[in-house]
Amino acid sequence: MTGLRVGLMFGGRSEEHEISLLSARSVAQALEAAGHQVVPFGISKGGVWLDLRRSHAALDSNVKALLTAEDKPLALSLRDALTALADIDVAFPLVHGRTGEDGVLQGMLEMIGLPYVGCDVLASALGLDKWSQKVVLRACGLPTADFVAVEHHRWRQQPEVVQDEVRARLAYPLFVKPARGGSSVGITKVHDLEGLALGLEEAFRLDPIALAEEAIDGREIECSVLGNHEPQASLPGEVIPARDFYDYEAKYRDPATRLVAPTSLPAAQVEQVQRLAVAAFKSIQGAGMARVDFFLRPNGDLYINELNTIPGFTAVSMYPKLWEASGIPFPGLVDRLVSLALERHAERYARLA
Repeated sequence: MTGLRVGLMFGGRSEEHEISLLSARSVAQALEAAGHQVVPFGISKGGVWLDLRRSHAALDSNVKALLTAEDKPLALSLRDALTALADIDVAFPLVHGRTGEDGVLQGMLEMIGLPYVGCDVLASALGLDKWSQKVVLRACGLPTADFVAVEHHRWRQQPEVVQDEVRARLAYPLFVKPARGGSSVGITKVHDLEGLALGLEEAFRLDPIALAEEAIDGREIECSVLGNHEPQASLPGEVIPARDFYDYEAKYRDPATRLVAPTSLPAAQVEQVQRLAVAAFKSIQGAGMARVDFFLRPNGDLYINELNTIPGFTAVSMYPKLWEASGIPFPGLVDRLVSLALERHAERYARLA
């Protein structure tokens, strides 16, 4: 299906703002190659919607400046933003983190009845909230690392009790991360009690809930999922970080980090990764897309690390790279995602007629 007006939404308030800009540029090019018209909707770090339609800023090298400048003529009121959205056929949200990937933006699009790419409100919320996500995965019998959830107010009131709970469940080293976030921002590898306190404080800068999580020594495997009722999994890929773990620096700034797409695994293990990726996607009632990240121990045990419902679409991002390795080029991938959005929307609104 070609010739649609696709509203590309990018930027936003989260710590992944810059990654969203890079993703938007790549997706805009792929959408145009697939025959669609791109209508850019930028959101500043302050949460202001900006009118970028005439500048075609999704492809503009100055997009970052546009989204950070105090340029009041570009600002859209909520009423004007909703009016502009009514003039597109389908939305393609690429806003990472809070208010973009957590179901908030998806809820707004549901309210105005606009088809959109990716997971719905519930699946998006579960995708970003790693605590709730792990609870759901475990309830579905899927393997995840052991963890302890820590609420900020409880840490302030009972730090010794929290430390005892973590010590009883987990061994050092372990990881501490904010419950809601992405791109490995705010994650700390912890080796002792003092490090635990520092790691929790770092995580609480970004979220009122932190996870202390078992450190699994193994390969980092990723798998892309695409579809609605009958989702398909790509060939698995592998991340070989240049650092102690796959943090923000290793992901986006260290050229020594390697992304292998696809990676070398025995056929039975490839099938297991794909089966678990689809099962994880279905467990949160996913739709459209998600990237599922795993740890693979030397003994062959697989653990689901997390799902990302708006994965990166930059030039080095695994989600599109894995589909390309599986036979779907970038323009074909974004075109398929747009079709899936329209398919789900038609099905859902047929029930409301």
